[in-house]
Amino acid sequence: MERNRLLDDIFWNTLTGPHAQFASGFGGARRYAKGFSPILAFADPGDPDFASLAPFCEKGEHFYCDSWTGAAPEGWRIDAEATMFRMVWNAALPTADEAPDAVALGPEHADQALALATLTKPGPFGPRTIELGEYFGYFDGDRLIAMAGERMHAPGLREISGVCTHPDYQGRGLARKLMARLVHRQVARGEAPFLHVMRTNEAAHQLYLRMGFEDYLETVVRVVARAD
Repeated sequence: MERNRLLDDIFWNTLTGPHAQFASGFGGARRYAKGFSPILAFADPGDPDFASLAPFCEKGEHFYCDSWTGAAPEGWRIDAEATMFRMVWNAALPTADEAPDAVALGPEHADQALALATLTKPGPFGPRTIELGEYFGYFDGDRLIAMAGERMHAPGLREISGVCTHPDYQGRGLARKLMARLVHRQVARGEAPFLHVMRTNEAAHQLYLRMGFEDYLETVVRVVARAD
């Protein structure tokens, strides 16, 4: 299926497709431009083209990449390695928007969104990540306390990402409601929602299964940087 082909290498298909305008690099390698999510993608994850990428990456920058399991090439180092599930929506269209009171996040919320992501660590996030798709949040007064939004996408596919809740407000179902809103909107547009969750985050994994997502694949994810 075309959808599966795109999903198998969604990082590359996003950064050379719908998000090419937000990407840097050439040849067989791309990265999100500075300020967006620190993610790398390769045309061939089995033989990643780090040489083409080096001019676009500064020493000290850390990046996430998936599906690559070889040794670090000269001039690069691997700082962390784990596995994550790529999950795809496999349920009926939600009957209603569960978060009609959620606030659409824009550039004016970028600092708060970055601060919340830095605190809760939902995955790679930058100050301009909320420009990559729709983002919604809940506030307590002027304080952003929960958010969820969209990041990578390819034809017929849209990622749910940046899902997090401030520790003081967890247990109220805020993030789940925001996710349900995104699912409702994406399915209504004819898109298949998908997401990523670390294998170690079993509580979130089980929540997503109950919501209607299913495991599509499990892949290696690494944090890499140029060597000093």
